[in-house]
Amino acid sequence: MSGNNPLLPKVSPIPIKERIALAYVEKGNLDVLDGAFVIVDITGIRTHLPIGGISCLMLEPGTRISHAAIALAARVGCLVCWIGEAGVRLYSAGQPGGARSDKLLYQAQLALDETARLNVVRKMYALRFKEEPPAKRSINQLRGIEGVRVRKMYEFFAKRFGVEWKYREYDPENWNMGDVPNRCLSSATACLYGISEAAILAAGYAPAIGFIHTGKPRSFVYDIADIFKFETVVPLAFQIAARKPETPESSVRHACREVFRSSHLLERIIPTIEEILAAGGLPVPQAPDYAINPVIPEDKGLADDGYRT
Repeated sequence: MSGNNPLLPKVSPIPIKERIALAYVEKGNLDVLDGAFVIVDITGIRTHLPIGGISCLMLEPGTRISHAAIALAARVGCLVCWIGEAGVRLYSAGQPGGARSDKLLYQAQLALDETARLNVVRKMYALRFKEEPPAKRSINQLRGIEGVRVRKMYEFFAKRFGVEWKYREYDPENWNMGDVPNRCLSSATACLYGISEAAILAAGYAPAIGFIHTGKPRSFVYDIADIFKFETVVPLAFQIAARKPETPESSVRHACREVFRSSHLLERIIPTIEEILAAGGLPVPQAPDYAINPVIPEDKGLADDGYRT
């Protein structure tokens, strides 16, 4: 049955801030059967997945997904990501809905204007470290200052939780050869990148147009995730590493879902994006009258509910 079947009830959108942050599927076939988004295992047993209440669906090796399932995920604004085992790699990501040209042009203007971009970077620094950055510093200089502080933060949390720490390093090709702290950190940041990208796409912006990070498909994802990293997933990763669990990746995922919920992270990401971009000082463009209506009509603005045209 098609995810776009006109006989099905009208989709009632759930704001992104009220959704479950992440759901992982390791093995199974995802499809839309009898109007429901389901996972079918090897024995034919169906498990219903409330796709409209999930921000980001992570598909690991061993999963297959039908056209109808992708169509339904797009309708309800759920980001679908194809990842490697334990979230080591992000191979591809579906883009729910369509694009907002006014938001994309606004983001691009900020990135191309040297003064506006520096203002955005300074705002990111202030939000991340809870203090104003040093005056009269270029973006490259702020990057260097940031790198030093990040290394010291890793050392601080390692000492706090009694974890032996050398340096930040991991090899995606030899994942299991990495030490436990680095494996925990990589798994935790992968979770944060997933919901950050979902929020960026939901708000109508481009993951590739970054301000501190540049030249990568998800530069803006790294920019936004870094703002929340040290208050959420980094201390959590070191805390779990201190326990030396048999399966650190699984332990980290479960803990991340809980910390995202308790910190109300999904409620905060999109307003933070808008605050950061507004610091650039350029006028916020208004959508033209001829703009295509949202895929899922809504009463409130896009920045509130997180859906895009």
